[in-house]
Amino acid sequence: MNTAYRNANVDGFDIFYREAGSRSNPTLLLLHGFPSSSHMFRDLIPLLADRFHLVAPDLPGFGRSALPPRDQFTYSFDNLARVTGRFTEVIGLDRFAIYVFDYGAPTGFRLALAHPERITGIVSQNGNAYEEGLSEGWNPIQRYWLDPSNSNRQALRDFLTPESIRWQYTHGTPDQAIISPDGSTLDAWYMTRPGADEVQLDLFLDYASNVALYPAFQTYFREHQPKLLAIWGKHDPFFLPPGAEAYKRDIPNAKIRFLDTGHFALETHASEIAEAIATFLSPTPRPY
Repeated sequence: MNTAYRNANVDGFDIFYREAGSRSNPTLLLLHGFPSSSHMFRDLIPLLADRFHLVAPDLPGFGRSALPPRDQFTYSFDNLARVTGRFTEVIGLDRFAIYVFDYGAPTGFRLALAHPERITGIVSQNGNAYEEGLSEGWNPIQRYWLDPSNSNRQALRDFLTPESIRWQYTHGTPDQAIISPDGSTLDAWYMTRPGADEVQLDLFLDYASNVALYPAFQTYFREHQPKLLAIWGKHDPFFLPPGAEAYKRDIPNAKIRFLDTGHFALETHASEIAEAIATFLSPTPRPY
C-alpha cells in the first residue's frame, strides 16, 4: 500500500506529513524525536498500512515542516504540541493511538492531557515519562537547565554534529553495519538549514518543561489507564530501561518489551515492532 506525502496548513503553519492506509481502519499517529523526522517511520509504515490508518507528521522546525525564525515562533514543547494537536484537527483525526519516540513522547503526552478522550492507545518506543529513565547522557543538558549561560548553550553544539547524530543511530546496536546511513545523513542535512541549530538548542533548554510535567503525565496514566505498550531499545544511551518499567507503576496492565538495540530501534527492529503493535492494537492480529 503506497504512502502519500502531503502538506497541511495549520493556522498558517505548514506541516509536512506521511499518510498510508484506509481511514476506515484505526488511526495511529506517529511522532518522531530528535533530531529526526517522519522519515524514521519509512520502514514501519508499509508493515502496518494494510490494517491501520497511519499519519506521521514532521514536528514544527523538523524535517520538511516549516522552520520560521525564532522571533516569529517560540520553539517550546508546548508549542510543538499545540501545533501538532491542531494538525490532527485540521486533517480530521478525532480518535487515534499514538506512537511516541524521544521528543514525540512529551509532545504526544501533552495531546493526551489536553484531550484524553481522543487517545485510543499508546505505543512508547523509548519515549520517557519518568525521571529514572534519564541517563547520565542528559548531564550536559541538565547543566544548561540549571545555568542557561551562553557557554553551557554552546557546549551542546556537539550533539548537533553529523558524527554525534550518526552515533545516536549506531550506539548499542548489535551490528553497526546493518544501520543504513540514510536516516542519520538526512537528519544531519536538515540540521544545516539556516537557524535549525539554534532551534534545537532552544528545545534542549525547554526539555526541562517536560521533566516538570512528568507528574502530570503520570497522573494521566493513573486516572485514565490508557492501553500502553512500552517497547524499548535496551541499550539506549539517553533513556534507560527503568523508564520503560516505570509505566507499570501507574498502568499495571501496561505491556513492556525490550529489544537488543539502541535508541533508534526502528533501524534494526522494524518488523518486530510492527508485529508487536499489530498484536497490541489490532482486535484480531495476524502473524507476519
